[in-house]
Amino acid sequence: MKVKKHPWLVGGALTAIAALSLTACGGSGSTSQPSSSPAAAESSPAAASGGSLTVWVDANRQPVLKEAAADFEKQSGVKVKLVVKDFSKIQEDFLRQVPTGKGPDITIGAHDWLGNMVNNGVVQPVELGDKASDFQDVSVNAMSYEGKTYGVPYATENLALLRNADLVKEAPETFDDMIAAGKKAGTKFPFLVQVTDVGDPFHAYPFQSSFGAPVFGTDEAGAYDPKDLQIGNEGGVEFAKWLAEQGKAGTLKTSIDADIAKEKFASGDSPFLLTGPWNVEAAEKAKINLAIDPIPTAGGEEAQPFVAVQGFFVSSKTENLLAATEFLTNYIGTEEVQTELYEVGNRPPANKAAFEAAKSDETIASFGEVGATGVPMPNIPEMAAVWEYWGVAEAEIITGKADPTQRWEKMTKDIEKAISK
Repeated sequence: MKVKKHPWLVGGALTAIAALSLTACGGSGSTSQPSSSPAAAESSPAAASGGSLTVWVDANRQPVLKEAAADFEKQSGVKVKLVVKDFSKIQEDFLRQVPTGKGPDITIGAHDWLGNMVNNGVVQPVELGDKASDFQDVSVNAMSYEGKTYGVPYATENLALLRNADLVKEAPETFDDMIAAGKKAGTKFPFLVQVTDVGDPFHAYPFQSSFGAPVFGTDEAGAYDPKDLQIGNEGGVEFAKWLAEQGKAGTLKTSIDADIAKEKFASGDSPFLLTGPWNVEAAEKAKINLAIDPIPTAGGEEAQPFVAVQGFFVSSKTENLLAATEFLTNYIGTEEVQTELYEVGNRPPANKAAFEAAKSDETIASFGEVGATGVPMPNIPEMAAVWEYWGVAEAEIITGKADPTQRWEKMTKDIEKAISK
């Protein structure tokens, strides 16, 4: 299976931080009203048949959407114009263009953009109805904000543990078990994960979660509550101490970036690599006898990776809401189209039936099983403040530049202050 590294996962958080600065333009307290309400769309024959839709899509997904768009045009008479965009620029362009009426009716995007887009008034809810049950629960939750679903998901992605089965025969249950097995294997590195000199909290999060230290608490509906910052709880402090221990022991190194981690695992210099499916291809090319395992616990609780979800959002300014909803729910959201999207992107489909079919691929099945235990990466705007301080604090703790307890407490206070502004 060919799997490529996709910027929407590893770069989504940075894009969200950059775009958050545009929030003042839209105003978090006021949301633009759609120019076409659901009731108005349903009563308009032109919305149901005829008219046009403009859809922003990245180059990888464009061929699949081209086919789906042609089918939709044939059945509805609605013309669909696909505009290929650089994924890394979509959120910023969407935030700027929609208020002027120049943006698309539909855009592809990452779920962690959602809170920012809702607060800027550039997207509107999508009514999934009974079709919500067609999708993985985690994907629907990820595409929801303040009790409303704002998009149709099509793919999920998460971390898992890659293991060289020729070096270590069994999956480790705990982090300590993994390190012991890695040392016994006699390789240069007992375990690899990208850290870098500015930290990498996305990759460290499964271990943090195993200490019972989520970033935010959740409300009764399971939505993240920005008023319930949990990262600085007792478990978070214990995690910080654990980071310091691993830095001192050399099991976590800020000198290890993504390329080094991939290269050293592929060359057999470590039996373990915590990563996503984008590094499977390199391991397979190196003829590694590859196994994909759950992430071992470091703090005693289940290690839950963040799950990143990609999907499609509807502009608050669309003049053809009914057609946009129809195209997403009855074409993009179908098993057939989501299977085709999986085939070009090699990500587990959000559609349950498509995912079951994709599970014939052992890599997809294994990552999907790990992802089923994960949690959606927070999509609330307050997350930008977390990213700003989180990684730097982890890096300073790992390198021994700061006392773990004091540095974690300072990070928490900095985040609280930034959120309260």
